[in-house]
Amino acid sequence: MTIHIGAEKGDIAETVLMPGDPYRAKWAAETFLQEVRLVNEVRGMLGYTGTWNGNPVTIQGSGMGMPSLSIYANELIRDFGAKTLIRIGSCGGMQKSVAVRDVILAMTATTAGSPSASIFKEVNFAPCADWSLLKAAAEAAGQRDVATHVGGIYSSDTFYDERPDLNEQMVRHGILGVEMEAAELYTLAARYGCRALAVLTVSDHLLTGEALPSDQRERSFGDMVEIALEAAFS
Repeated sequence: MTIHIGAEKGDIAETVLMPGDPYRAKWAAETFLQEVRLVNEVRGMLGYTGTWNGNPVTIQGSGMGMPSLSIYANELIRDFGAKTLIRIGSCGGMQKSVAVRDVILAMTATTAGSPSASIFKEVNFAPCADWSLLKAAAEAAGQRDVATHVGGIYSSDTFYDERPDLNEQMVRHGILGVEMEAAELYTLAARYGCRALAVLTVSDHLLTGEALPSDQRERSFGDMVEIALEAAFS
């Protein structure tokens, strides 16, 4: 048990999926896992552990933004022995070739700042996904009827962004989508010798203004969760 996770030793699996929304954690656990049990509800940040094809899996909400994710990822790794952490969440598309409902596998995660930025001082550390997870996720996505893109994303520390010039540079440099957590997750995984990946569903688009209707989100998010699970245990 830690400050933010009320689970006991043995309650958390070595493989953890991390949606930002705790209710998405509940939905994913109840939809895709067997023998599901609630293992955390401290501050309403729900976490569940069950099995997928006989493999232990925890699905733990991370909250919004890198500071919140950093708290949960640090505790999951340091106190509960998590070894594989996969972010499952939504993102905004940033390229014309990327459409709403598509899946993005984040090979790298650019950021203007994260909770870990200060320890690198003048160095611009380049956070990236674990290759084995990325490769397995790409293969799993290839078995599905869902458009999938592999490349760089941008992890922003603001949701209501007032820097259109910065977004323009992200688009100019081929960034596929924007979200708020992956860069810190990748940095922590590198620090602690763990595996990390972000599997993201494009829920809206910064260039076109299109957004995924709420009644269609569950199906698209389902593809994302299944890709993450298959990648973790391939």
